[in-house]
Amino acid sequence: MAKVGVPKEILDNEFRVALTLAGATALVSDGHTVYVQAGAGLGSGITDEEYKQAGAKILPDAQSIFAEAELILKVKEPQASEVPLLRKGQLLFTYLHLAAHPKLTHDLCKTGATCIAYETVQTESGYLPLLTPMSEIAGRLATQIGANYLERPMGGRGVLLGGVPGVEPGEVIIIGGGVVGTNAAKIALGLGARVTIFDRSIERLRYLDDVFNGQLRTVFSIGHYLNNLLPTADLVVGAVLIPGKQAPRVVTAEMVKKMKPGSVIVDVSVDQGGCIETIKSTTHSSPTYLWEGVVHYGVANIPGAVPWTSTRALTNATLPYVLKLAKFGYQAVLDDPSLNRGVNIHEGQIVHAGVAEAVGVAAVTA
Repeated sequence: MAKVGVPKEILDNEFRVALTLAGATALVSDGHTVYVQAGAGLGSGITDEEYKQAGAKILPDAQSIFAEAELILKVKEPQASEVPLLRKGQLLFTYLHLAAHPKLTHDLCKTGATCIAYETVQTESGYLPLLTPMSEIAGRLATQIGANYLERPMGGRGVLLGGVPGVEPGEVIIIGGGVVGTNAAKIALGLGARVTIFDRSIERLRYLDDVFNGQLRTVFSIGHYLNNLLPTADLVVGAVLIPGKQAPRVVTAEMVKKMKPGSVIVDVSVDQGGCIETIKSTTHSSPTYLWEGVVHYGVANIPGAVPWTSTRALTNATLPYVLKLAKFGYQAVLDDPSLNRGVNIHEGQIVHAGVAEAVGVAAVTA
């Protein structure tokens, strides 16, 4: 039976936790030992006493968690103080986004741990079961955040996305019609904005046109059209994803220069490097900056702002895989093709092709 450890997240304003009470109960029922760092669940509304009642053991610090556990469950990639706590033979299961973090990638290789990324666990059909719930939340929040920063006191141009009778609504351009883009569009349309989605898949655009009943404009993602339409935007949502790989830069600095002063960019793909050339990672405590008069929002852990919702949505999806990893260890990776695709690093080697390409090395077969 496995020893499962849940450290407290230490990224800036990250209040999610990697295991709910339901998850702790399920693991303990299966005979595993669950260690939770003191205070790890407070940001998501889960107390240490509740974890104890679910059968978990509370340990005082991250060092104790990493020392005891064979399987480490996290939400975000290990921070600098956590990487040295990992060891050979340990399994780490978390969001990694290593394509945007070459140094972290190489540092994790040195630990000898097997690092499995939520965002690259993928079914045969291409579905990303562990990325989807956070993409849903990030997409919905992206529009909500953008609407907030369009307010004049927040640095925006003072546009109400939905407008009012007699005054035109705001223009929202969404780059990428996947889960993030679809959910961003849902909220934007609900607010009454005019919405345009760009995507490189005609089939996806047909689907979006159908499900939104023609309420939004769909445009095939060719640079010419994007270049022409960006200057009309009040809010731009970056929602480009290539699983495991660095996001392509589809909006250049020259294109951003043509945008209206006080317009807003929210690049959700910043955790994979960003799809907008002028974006850089920011934090919840310092979320925005101005570039050529355009407000840029580059927080890489957007769902961390709503931890009560996002913790439960995430762990609903991760728990079946957690139970497999706890019961079978690395053998679960060999037996489950979806989990196998999630492995980024194994025994000091980068085994995910997309990550290897991003950091400039050759991938090794696990």
